Amino acid sequence: MKYLRRYEDRDRMNHWAVALLFVLAGLSGLAFFHPSLFFFSHLFGGGSWARILHPFLGLAMALCFLGLFFRLKADNAFNEGDKAWKAKMGEMLKGKKDGLPPVGKYNYGQKMVFWTLAISLFVLLVTGFMFWRPWFAHYFPIDVIRAAVLLHSISAVVLVLATIMHVYAAIWVKGTVRAMTRGTVSEAWAKKNHPLWHSEVTRGK
Repeated sequence: MKYLRRYEDRDRMNHWAVALLFVLAGLSGLAFFHPSLFFFSHLFGGGSWARILHPFLGLAMALCFLGLFFRLKADNAFNEGDKAWKAKMGEMLKGKKDGLPPVGKYNYGQKMVFWTLAISLFVLLVTGFMFWRPWFAHYFPIDVIRAAVLLHSISAVVLVLATIMHVYAAIWVKGTVRAMTRGTVSEAWAKKNHPLWHSEVTRGK
């Protein structure tokens, strides 16, 4: 079976670093999201350590994602072809993939997840700085801090849901996970799911 290179090693390592930091930042954040979830703080040595580590983990995750963002944003730019794919998305979710228009490296759904992750992470980063005690919170009035906390929570929920969708889609489309574990995909997978990208790669562009 012939395989095509989809991701370089640096992109895969970057991706898994973001994934690991997402889990750690998410668990430490959940500890303060609701009292019933405070038990997650024990994974970090208690409430004090979870509070101290959470913003640093979040900052590290955002910085790691930045590396992926600049390398992948061009391939995730929307184009005219995405409109046709979007119109057929309902049929795709029902399992009817034959009528989908050909796509490049990423389809409309993947691009939506990418930009949702990028925007929600940006909001988390900005709002997180606004109530990060004792470093920055004193620069903002209490009403602004309260609004930042609310936006931070909403963005965190959006980020988690988008990540769940990302993981589910990777498992659902057989052969996709290999791209981030080995960096390659089968030529048959590429031809079926991303025919325009397959044509580009096989032509040596």
